Amino acid sequence: MYPNEKLSEEKVFKDPVHRYVHVRDKVIWDLIGTKEFQRLRRIKQLGTTYLTFHGAEHSRFNHSLGVYEIVRRIVDDVFDGRDDWDRNERLLCLCSALLHDLGHGPFSHSFEKVFHLDHEHFTRAIILGDTEVNAVLRRVSDDFPKKVAEVIAKTYPNKLVVSLISSQIDADRMDYLLRDAYYTGVSYGHFDMERILRVMRPREDQVVIKRSGMHAVEDYIMSRYQMYWQVYFHPVTRSAEVILTKILHRAKHLYLAGYTFQTPPVHFHSLFVGNIQLQDYLKLDEAVVLYYFQQWQDEKDEILSDLCRRFINRNLFKYVEFHPTNEQMKKLMELTTLFKKAGIDPEYYLVVDSSSDLPYDFYRPGEEEERLPIYLLMPNGELRELSRESTIVDAISGKRRTDHKLYFPQDFLDDVSTKRNIKKKIKEILEG
Repeated sequence: MYPNEKLSEEKVFKDPVHRYVHVRDKVIWDLIGTKEFQRLRRIKQLGTTYLTFHGAEHSRFNHSLGVYEIVRRIVDDVFDGRDDWDRNERLLCLCSALLHDLGHGPFSHSFEKVFHLDHEHFTRAIILGDTEVNAVLRRVSDDFPKKVAEVIAKTYPNKLVVSLISSQIDADRMDYLLRDAYYTGVSYGHFDMERILRVMRPREDQVVIKRSGMHAVEDYIMSRYQMYWQVYFHPVTRSAEVILTKILHRAKHLYLAGYTFQTPPVHFHSLFVGNIQLQDYLKLDEAVVLYYFQQWQDEKDEILSDLCRRFINRNLFKYVEFHPTNEQMKKLMELTTLFKKAGIDPEYYLVVDSSSDLPYDFYRPGEEEERLPIYLLMPNGELRELSRESTIVDAISGKRRTDHKLYFPQDFLDDVSTKRNIKKKIKEILEG
């Protein structure tokens, strides 16, 4: 039977983070070979971060393999033979881990925000739709694609399976922290994953951690905190994201207004009219988007061509700290007026960007994005929520940190053609 079918010889992928990714199950090997999974080679894991950290060129493809490898180690080496683990769920865990990011679009979250998309929706659509991935999964059983989609949607009845892929200490987070730290060259994201895997234990609803492994989990949580503020929310990366977002907004505005493009955005048609179909979505990758940006540098529309030149040539916006107080909002309104007087469109060239992260939280029933806490397994068999045992985690639990920046094109403000009195006022406000 296909569910238990093994390859005649184990396949391995050489991996810089896990050394090797091991594949013995034929279904996993066949899923990797599908065109929908191969598309992930053309989607960067960190979006525009390569414009800040030049090594960050890795893809969703190798991250997905990494998540699969961590889950494989957990179910084959850590959980196998333990009372609370149902070995019949093994293949479901492996497939869900491998396919969890299948629906990401080009430049991932920036792309989603502009077009109001949800990559998890597209992940489920690929798994359940008329795709090569679906055909492979159905060879396991007719209802197997539905089970994988339920794990992705976090609705699968076995919450332990879900927690391996999506929780506050899951294989997804562990891989992207280690992988992103490796490729960006920073030291913040490193933690002792080997220790965490050794002290993981299966329970009916989720993974728990032996009390002796608490310090390794503390290190993991602090690593995540540092990576968000030093890498993921880096202000230069956010500047590139602002420009990327404004390019897509401008192109959509022009398209709906009937503007005649020199290079018509045929790949964006269904996105611009709000009727994106799965097959159109799967044709989009970062190579396609960058092709249009390259071509649109020569468009007659000055805003679109300027923004594309900035992105392609890394001529990014400058930024200043911005706090959305009444006084700062008045300054923003004044800046908006001054930008208009200077002939600079504030809609595209004066942008407030905010980033926010909650490094760890305990259970808050009914709140948006409910978070299952991390539980420690005490020597007497009792389960204790992590922040009740760790003073380090307690200090950051439930504390959301938010950062605001105001982005603008410094070169426009330096242009001698801008009226001097306006330039002076703008400079005073930005430096004030």
